[in-house]
Amino acid sequence: MTRILIVDDEAKIREVVKEYATLNGYEVLEASNGLEALDMIESTVIDLVILDIMMPTLDGYEVCKRIKAKTNIPVIMLSARTEEYDKLFGFELGVDDYVVKPFSPKELMARVKVVLERGKNPNKLKYSFEGLEIDEQGRSVKVDGAPVSLTPKELDLLLYMVHNQNIALSREKLLSEVWDYDYYGDDRTVDTHIKMLRHNLGPYRDYIVTVRGMGYKFETRS
Repeated sequence: MTRILIVDDEAKIREVVKEYATLNGYEVLEASNGLEALDMIESTVIDLVILDIMMPTLDGYEVCKRIKAKTNIPVIMLSARTEEYDKLFGFELGVDDYVVKPFSPKELMARVKVVLERGKNPNKLKYSFEGLEIDEQGRSVKVDGAPVSLTPKELDLLLYMVHNQNIALSREKLLSEVWDYDYYGDDRTVDTHIKMLRHNLGPYRDYIVTVRGMGYKFETRS
């Protein structure tokens, strides 16, 4: 069974995350501070760490740094910090995903699943969904064997959604991650690119699902 370590000094946060993680079939361990977490990692097999930043004694950044220095354990960071430099610093330390508080436990579990799958296939650069084939390294897409011409930004958008498949992504999130700038009120850029992307994917356009009042997600058919 996949074992997850939840590290947060707030008992209520640990309780909520543990409840949802258990429902999703994960074994859960808890730590209330960074030192306790590092001790557990030294003595127990851990498959993924959900790590808060703001903790006494040893903050999440330092804990992450020490984890990544010795192991390849994936880390999802939880934080109330929303500034871009906080996220960038986390990713520079090797964080595998960054979730801002307050968060949806369901979305967090979806991100856990994505990160764990990514860990099983660290070199996976080709994706296949029925007749839709995506070659990330070659930056090419085929529909039923026929090459499809996408603009660079359309391909970036598709790849980002595939990397975060089954996760609802707001227009603001897509603008920030794909276009690399903050959202200031005009979401037509995302909508226009989604429209063109769907057109180009033809019979597989329905993989891109509209999340009403929020944005979009790439939804796989299981």
